[in-house]
Amino acid sequence: MAKDFALMPTGNIDAYISASYQIPVLTPEEERSLAENLRDHGDMEAARRMVMSHLRFVIRIARGYLGYGLPLPDLIQEGTVGLMKAVRRFEPDMGVRLVSFAVHWIRAEIHEYILRNWRIVKVATTKAQRKLFFNLRSAKKRLGWFTHAEVLAVAADLGVKPETVLEMESRLSNQDLAFDGYEDDDDESPSAPSTYLPDSRMEPLRMLEREDTESKDKARLYAAIQGLDERSKVILRERWLAEKKQTLHELAQQFNVSAERIRQIEKNAMKKLRLQLAV
Repeated sequence: MAKDFALMPTGNIDAYISASYQIPVLTPEEERSLAENLRDHGDMEAARRMVMSHLRFVIRIARGYLGYGLPLPDLIQEGTVGLMKAVRRFEPDMGVRLVSFAVHWIRAEIHEYILRNWRIVKVATTKAQRKLFFNLRSAKKRLGWFTHAEVLAVAADLGVKPETVLEMESRLSNQDLAFDGYEDDDDESPSAPSTYLPDSRMEPLRMLEREDTESKDKARLYAAIQGLDERSKVILRERWLAEKKQTLHELAQQFNVSAERIRQIEKNAMKKLRLQLAV
């Protein structure tokens, strides 16, 4: 299939779009016959024809996402991946046309691409956030922030909490900002976070607290180790604390037991340590 796509014009998106619209649309009978050949015989030529004849629909859907500021060729490419997945899963006996079945797959791939590339920091992770991301713009009737009534209306319409609407509106209104700024920053650019965010790691009080905590944790660990039997101490020391750590088989030879027995002793010793440190 990749070889067949190479026959399409490359390097010029307008030429690619023009060529895609010149490919004839399949009749219902042709589509069903090709789908059956693909399903029953693995006919890749049938798959190619089904994909090529539906490229115009991918382009039409991709154009609807230009408002996110991402390149149209990339949107078309991701949508085509979704179309290929739909063709592979299409069942001609369902009684629907491929274009109706493929819309979900095409949009899903484009959505994933937008979420990965719209911002450096991912703005939508949960199902509710993803739903809001692609519906919030169309829900806005005017410029500016939502009123309380609009927030409630959007939340009710999309089946999410009002707090989720406010959080997503805030995320969409913000922009990525490099921590150290950019080389071509001018006087009108916002200050880089590195110029005003405090770094308290080297403050004397924080350093003293950290050292004190580490010292206490280390003392508790060694005290807990002392409560183990001698064999468990040796195994833990050689497996975790020694500069050159020994393997289970090396310790098994040393204690004249199986490697599985060494693993069990190590596991039980670690469990005892965790219980002691959790107190």
